[in-house]
Amino acid sequence: MDYDDLSPSGIHRIAGYSPYLDQLAGYASNMGLRQRSNLVQLERSLNELWALGQNSILSWTPLDDGLLVLVVPHYAIAEYIAGIPRSGNVAQNVSSRFIIELISGERELTLAQMQKVSTLMNVEPKHLRLRQPLSSHPVETKIIEKMIRRYGINFVASRAVTLFDIVGFSLLTPFEQMTQLNSLSYSLNSAHAKMLEQDVKINFARSTTGDGFYIWNRDNGLEANVNLYHFMHIVLADNAIARSKSASKIVPRLRACFHVGSCYEFHQAEGLNPTIHDFIVGDVTIDLARMIDAASPGQILVGDFHAELIGDTHDHEQSQVHLDAATFLERAQGNLSKLSGLVLSGERVTAIKCYLTGERLESGDFDIRKLEIRDKHGLTRTAYNAKVNIYRELAEPILLGIEDRKLQLEHFPEVAPSF
Repeated sequence: MDYDDLSPSGIHRIAGYSPYLDQLAGYASNMGLRQRSNLVQLERSLNELWALGQNSILSWTPLDDGLLVLVVPHYAIAEYIAGIPRSGNVAQNVSSRFIIELISGERELTLAQMQKVSTLMNVEPKHLRLRQPLSSHPVETKIIEKMIRRYGINFVASRAVTLFDIVGFSLLTPFEQMTQLNSLSYSLNSAHAKMLEQDVKINFARSTTGDGFYIWNRDNGLEANVNLYHFMHIVLADNAIARSKSASKIVPRLRACFHVGSCYEFHQAEGLNPTIHDFIVGDVTIDLARMIDAASPGQILVGDFHAELIGDTHDHEQSQVHLDAATFLERAQGNLSKLSGLVLSGERVTAIKCYLTGERLESGDFDIRKLEIRDKHGLTRTAYNAKVNIYRELAEPILLGIEDRKLQLEHFPEVAPSF
């Protein structure tokens, strides 16, 4: 078996699970063949430890002859977080916060950290020997991080997610459902292409809800979340243009929600390997599902969030930035210059305005209306009605969302200004 053949076809022949390793070959294109063969060997070892989804890999530490990895049964993480002893193996000083920190952020630990964590959890780390030592090359480290995350669970404290929902989906015929989902998928891809043309980066992922999609940016931080918000309204604009040109039921009518909150990211088992695509579930997806139930056709709702995000300072250094929904929208509006020159349906965009709606005050300013949503479980959540107006050179503006005065307030039993 020739481990030095790291071409996509060679990876396919060597490892047997080529799609993921094809991606890694792209990352490792500037690495030597022997070092790349090391990664193939590591991928196979991690796959064996994963054991068809029985185990989860938490952390790793580089060694002179390979690396240490911390492996626990997949259900053990939930038991650690809940504080449930597993045959007396869980130390009392292992808190849920400790586990959350362990599955957040980077997974590489120093040897001293690995020894401390394994002692606290009473889990002996696995020693994986490689054909040659790791190089500590930044690309190599990045690839190993991706491998470890693929075989584990990842917690993100502040993830922006948007939910697109097709109105009246259950009343459509199966063929109409298929065509409308395809139309929405096209709008997602079209918006992605348009943002890339403007050099606005978004590494978006999707997960289906059956009648729509959860969409999130795999990149983290304030800029990534702002870019996702702009991505949402470009998708809605593409959909609105398509609807104006179609007389059939091919193009769906949408409603959308945007929120920032915590979630777990994971890869489901598919056959003998984890899926390449990631999935999310957590407070942010639960809140979005409850919000979308209260949204009217064509409406855009933004959740009432308070998030700590990584952002750039005036000196271009990264720091923690605390934002609520209103402040986030102000940052999003100020960031719209990056989309200047965007072309929609053949017409160049001259201006975009995004804002949260509310009543006009005597001063002439507008407040921001707080909408209280009570779900089927009797729980209450707060959201805001959002509008996006896209102005083009020689065409009518694209007006997304619904005006405050047209809100169907019967969906929101308690309505009051909040700012």
